[in-house]
Amino acid sequence: MGSYVTSTKKEQEAMLHEIGLSGFEDFFVQIPENVRAGELKLPEGLSEMEALEKMQSMAEKNKVFHSIFRGAGAYNHYIPAIVKSVTSKEEFVTAYTPYQAEISQGVLQSIFEYQTMICELTGMDVSNASVYDGAEAAAEATAMCRDRKRNKVLVSACANPETIQVIKTYCFGNNMEFLPIPEKDGKTDMEKLEALLDAGTACFYAEAPNFYGIIEDYTALGEKVHEAGAKYILGCNPISLGLLRTPAEYGADVAVGEGQPLGMELSFGGPYLGFMAATKEMMRKLPGRIVGETTDHEGRRAFVLTLQAREQHIRREKASSNICSNQALCAMTAAVYLSAMGESGLRQAAQLCISKSHYLQAELEKIGFALKYDGPFFHEFVTKTPVEAEKIEKALMKKGILSGLPLGEKEMLWCTTEKNTKVQMDELIEALKEVCGA
Repeated sequence: MGSYVTSTKKEQEAMLHEIGLSGFEDFFVQIPENVRAGELKLPEGLSEMEALEKMQSMAEKNKVFHSIFRGAGAYNHYIPAIVKSVTSKEEFVTAYTPYQAEISQGVLQSIFEYQTMICELTGMDVSNASVYDGAEAAAEATAMCRDRKRNKVLVSACANPETIQVIKTYCFGNNMEFLPIPEKDGKTDMEKLEALLDAGTACFYAEAPNFYGIIEDYTALGEKVHEAGAKYILGCNPISLGLLRTPAEYGADVAVGEGQPLGMELSFGGPYLGFMAATKEMMRKLPGRIVGETTDHEGRRAFVLTLQAREQHIRREKASSNICSNQALCAMTAAVYLSAMGESGLRQAAQLCISKSHYLQAELEKIGFALKYDGPFFHEFVTKTPVEAEKIEKALMKKGILSGLPLGEKEMLWCTTEKNTKVQMDELIEALKEVCGA
């Protein structure tokens, strides 16, 4: 942020004079004096050196793992250096969702390119400018499927539990009925889904791959949903789309997902990115912002916010969503990442994920970590554990290894990405032999 230099006292006084104020106190005259009176109970300020030392001592409390075998919604992928090189530029870091759209052509173009790439990735017709995270994208998708006759939301119990909770909260706020579809052998129970689908069902939500890593028969699920006249929402892992079928190919009406794998660090949980895309028929119900391409009065290429009448800016009483913003910088990060990787790079990353996960699963099987669910998987899978999962987690943590996610007393959800080397996986196996007494 080198070019951001604070204004001088003389410049500040000139700005105050220009807007007709005598001092900074005039900004707060509307606040009652008894509220403004008194000093804040804050500690004394520190010098630059003291502040740096304090921050370093706080940072030393962080646990840094040299290898990570956990996913469950946030994934440790390699990020090409050019991604941060571009997105850390000052003019991009300070960019926010465009409120003065006509003069925000650069921001609008970056969002337009992002939308285009999300459509290419998912196979859908239109994408919005993003929402805050993947769970919210899924919940917003259920709200856009409601109509006067259909008010019931069905959700696969094989979806990420945190996403299910957000959908459940949205259903409560929107007075929609929420019904989970039970899991059977790590997959959505097709018979229970068919039994609960009726004329009052607005939509069904599933994930590809699901929370347990399994790749289900998403075409069959979609056909059942559409036979009942309901909408089909598919949450998807964006990296897997470099190799697996797209939501459009599965027949989804709406595709959503967590965009964190597209160039964003784990960052202790955020900021992340929720992507949403839909068929042309669902376009006017898509929440948030959509950037469109047009020409100006001189015939030059230009960008605008389009279809605004469909949401709260104009028809608030009929809106299905109150979102009017987007994750501009995170969306740009995803666009830069996808541009840097290209089609072949994304496919290679997906191939590495799937090949390494199958190598790790085979090695775990040899030392007594049996696969719990039978079925194809991408880069996550669940195993039974010979000893308590919590004991394994704590023992590996001491060795600088973040284990799979404990799902039960003797169950773990493992994950690999292209960053997990064979050396790391072999080191994990040796550590597990020690922990389990093999």
